[in-house]
Parts: sequence; structure tokens; C-alpha cells
Amino acid sequence: MIAGLDEPTSGHVLLGDEDVTRLRPYKRPVNTVFQNYALFPHLNVFDNVAFGPRRQGRKYLKQEVEQMLELVELQGLGNRKPGQLSGGQQQRVALARAIINRPQVLLLDEPLGALDLKLRRQMQIELKRIQTEVGLTFIHVTHDQEEAMTMADTIAVMNAGHVEQLGPPLELYDSPSTVFVANFLGQSNLVRARVTGRDGQDVVVEAHGRKLALRADRNRAQGDEVFVGVRPEKLRISVAGAATTNDDNSIDGVVTDTSFVGVSTQYLVRTAWDQELTAFSQNVGTEPPLPPGEQVTLRWRPEHTFCLDASDDISSGLVIDEEANDLAVAAGP
Repeated sequence: MIAGLDEPTSGHVLLGDEDVTRLRPYKRPVNTVFQNYALFPHLNVFDNVAFGPRRQGRKYLKQEVEQMLELVELQGLGNRKPGQLSGGQQQRVALARAIINRPQVLLLDEPLGALDLKLRRQMQIELKRIQTEVGLTFIHVTHDQEEAMTMADTIAVMNAGHVEQLGPPLELYDSPSTVFVANFLGQSNLVRARVTGRDGQDVVVEAHGRKLALRADRNRAQGDEVFVGVRPEKLRISVAGAATTNDDNSIDGVVTDTSFVGVSTQYLVRTAWDQELTAFSQNVGTEPPLPPGEQVTLRWRPEHTFCLDASDDISSGLVIDEEANDLAVAAGP
């Protein structure tokens, strides 16, 4: 709808203060970078980048194109054909070809989806650098949650055409407003509980006989039946019976799986009510991993706890239909 390829059934599309809802696509100050790059294979890199300005009748193209190639770090490659470039280099050409047209908004439709993991992470940083340098608004659609959080000023988590939550990455990750967002954006441990009262600035809940606390401003539930949530990396895992502070939340369990994943170790811990919780422990080398079968205690701070409506399906957001669910990422002035 922003590009003009689909017409909204209601509402308006505004670029700044300009209503472009009924403008034809070619009249909108918008360009798109596609997942498959859509470069002209018979044209070299220079001519691909110069294609738009030539159609507009702009002069002094050589200097302008060279500046674009320098921006995307492809200087000296202007005479090569797209087939002589790597996937990452082709992606940069597509980006330069779009930016040189000076759009108000640049739409990126999963532009890193065809790249391998290492190159994708490198290009995430490059896209952030380029966006900062040119000062355009980028709207970047992706199914990669890590990519969204790495690149965005603002994230809109969409579920079947409905925006579940809109805000900065840190806010959505630390304080999800729905079960869908909590499950879709990273991993969450969700435990069914009931609100039992207040303790100063904290909300107190009871989960399977265990009292837990959270800050009142992190309670998104409307009623007393809730899901208490905590992210796996916020959990500290220790052998059962180890010393602790009185104001920590804690749950006991037994390790069912230990997986080394490089920078951290992932533990699956089965609770007394037969629910498996996930904990990540950073591999700092001070203690050996805890083996399966070990009796442990999971502890975390009340300020790392969030609370959601238990009327939602606890599995919402875990299994994703990519046609219905997207992350729309915005970065820009």
C-alpha cells in the first residue's frame, strides 16, 4: 500500500503531511529493494545504478553514481555485470540503485533473506550505516526477529493484518503486551498464575503454590488470571539449595537437557507441575555445565518479570504462518 501496488480498503497513506493514497506508484517518492534484487543482468553495475536518474533526465550522472557506489563500498566495480558479483554485492547495487532516486521512503522487502547467516549479519550493520548517512526513512519487512531488533528504531509486530504492538525494540522485547509478541519476538517462559495482591510497588502472583513478584507497570493483564513471563537469559540457574537473596523470584526443577550453543549454554528445566522452562547461562568459564538430572533452582529479579492476560492461547506466536505474520521495521528521522 505504501508503494501504491495495493489500495487500502480504508484509511490513508501519508508521507509526512502528503496524502499519497490515490497517487499512482510511479508518482510516489518511494523506491523498493526486493529480496531477489531485480537487477538488470545485461547492464553493468554503473548502468544499473544510473537507470533511474537517466529516465528522469538528470545530468552529471558519473559523479553521482560514483558517490553511490562509494556509499555502498563498491567503488571500482562499476564495469562488472551483476552475474560477476556475490549475493552481498548484488544487494548493495540494488540499494544504491534505489537510494540514488532520492525517495522519501525506501521499502526493503526481506532484502537479506537470500544471504547466508554471516553475510546477513554483516549487511544488517551496513544497512544501518547507510541509513544513517543518507538520512532516509527505511521500512524493512522481515521474518527474522534478530534482524528486526538489530536494525530498528521502531518495530510493528503484525499478526494476521493486526498490529499487536508498536514501539522500540527494547520495549517490545522486555515488556511484550500480548502472548503473541512474547513468543514471536525471541523466547519466553510463560507460567500460568493468579494475581493475589500488592506489595508496595509490586504485584504479587501465585504460580503453582509459588509466590512471585513483578513491578506494577509491567502488568499488562486485565484480570486476575495471568501468565507470568520471563526471558531465558534473565534466569540464573544454580544447584538447588544454593544461597540466594530474599527478594528474588525462584522456581525449583530438574535439568532435562543441557546444550552448548557457543556463547551460552541452554538448559531445559522441568518443574514440579511438569512444565519445561528454558534458561540461558553465559559461558564465562567459571563453572562447568550442569548435567541432566541435576536438581536446580531458577532465580530472577522481579523487575525482569512481565504479566500477560491468560485469556490468550499460551502457544500463540510459536507457530508462524509467514503469509500472515510479519515484522515491519522502521528506521529513520
